[in-house]
Amino acid sequence: MAVKTFNEYCERLKKMKRNIYMGGEKVDRMDERLAGQLRVIRETYDMANDPDWEDICTATSHVSGENINRFTHIHQSVDDLLKKQQMTRLLCHRVGGCIMRCMGIDAMNALSVVTYEMDQALGTDTNQNFLKYLRYWQENDICANCAQTDTKGHRLKRPYQQADPDLYLRIIESRPDGIVVRGAKIDNTTAPVSDEIIAIPTRFLTEKDNDYAVAFAVPADWEGVKMLTRPAYHHKRKYLPAPISEIGDAESFTIFDDVFVPRERVFMDGKGDPRQTPFGGFLALLFAHYHRHSYTGCKTAVSEVLASAAALVAEYNGIEREGHARDKISHLVGTAELVFAAGQMSAYRAERSASGTWIPDEILTNAGRRLAGEEIYNEYKVVADLAGGLCSTMPFEEDFFSKETGELANKYLMRNPEISAENQHRCFRGIENLIVSELSGVIQVAGLHGGGSPQMETITMMARYDLESLKSIAKYLFGIEKKLPKYERPTVTPRKMLERFKAAYKI
Repeated sequence: MAVKTFNEYCERLKKMKRNIYMGGEKVDRMDERLAGQLRVIRETYDMANDPDWEDICTATSHVSGENINRFTHIHQSVDDLLKKQQMTRLLCHRVGGCIMRCMGIDAMNALSVVTYEMDQALGTDTNQNFLKYLRYWQENDICANCAQTDTKGHRLKRPYQQADPDLYLRIIESRPDGIVVRGAKIDNTTAPVSDEIIAIPTRFLTEKDNDYAVAFAVPADWEGVKMLTRPAYHHKRKYLPAPISEIGDAESFTIFDDVFVPRERVFMDGKGDPRQTPFGGFLALLFAHYHRHSYTGCKTAVSEVLASAAALVAEYNGIEREGHARDKISHLVGTAELVFAAGQMSAYRAERSASGTWIPDEILTNAGRRLAGEEIYNEYKVVADLAGGLCSTMPFEEDFFSKETGELANKYLMRNPEISAENQHRCFRGIENLIVSELSGVIQVAGLHGGGSPQMETITMMARYDLESLKSIAKYLFGIEKKLPKYERPTVTPRKMLERFKAAYKI
């Protein structure tokens, strides 16, 4: 069966070698500090095995015909893009934030496009490597991380210009049986609890950056891979268990210390074949594009979680009918709806690539993702404003159950007399988890930078938008031109950038 269970996934993790470094220790993947991250991933397996969720959380593989987890699926239609977005949204509701498994599937969809088009242009066979790997990936319901972000060194210098050439992941040796890579990738969400690590480039590459045009997949405990891990988790609850208090995050600073990658797991090798280098930038952009489309699902959910909390705490504070409260909550709801609508319309305007994989529209995807990033801190501000300072100063849970202080603590916590003291305690404790915890800080920064900051979305949109055609409207209205051609923006995808790469490289 291609849809695995959470227990089967955990059994795989238990067998993996220790290569996780945390707080000066070398630990295994069942370390208690990773339990919150595993709790999040559990939803992606449990819901795929729930008949009520089957339609949205599973799909039919186009390579095997089997029923598979949608987190391992290559989008074969507009409906696939829509269901991926909706699945992400609904699962994020269940954990109160990021579902943290989208990086792998976003990378795989990008690779399905790029490896095919590279083979067609150059006569290489990387797509065959990819398809074999994809079968393995789907058959085992693999949880994977996409390692894209390099440490980058001096931000104004290209990879080949860095004082230390290893500040971008690079190939130090290319040979018939595989490649040897050296470098590091950072901000690797879920890597410590992933089966596999998929590495891809992080930026456009020039003809002098051939060594950095590299894409591959290795098991997360592969020889030479070292993960410096930072977990984020909540204080354990003793009396008031709740889903929001169980989740966590694990980020990895992933080091590739002269790692050998077998040829069958290599999807791009610019050192061995410099003709592949232009496709490195295409792959970087296409992964970011798919990931931003995923954000129109998960960031919608984050906005809705915050709106839900804002509405609840306004009721518990007795101010739910006040105009300022309704106005603030409407802002959260409006942001969620606009971000999701942008993702939906980008799917409806998607184009089918030569490989058969569907690619959403780039302008709409980036517009939705940029709005999400720009609003993330405003949304947390709204919840904090409606909740008041108690969510950050409330006594520990145990003090509300102490014989000496419990009765008094519950007495003075009361606000709305129609709500029990316990439910008011649960509400403020949940908001504490949601907006002032260590994990909430990670989610806020991820909301700003995940998939690219708003500045990157702006750059992408302006690179693709045809402003000259847009100007024709003003020229007609102002009498500068006598005729107004019909203005309808066509669908655009990162392939437009590939066309520029090909022209520059004369491919």
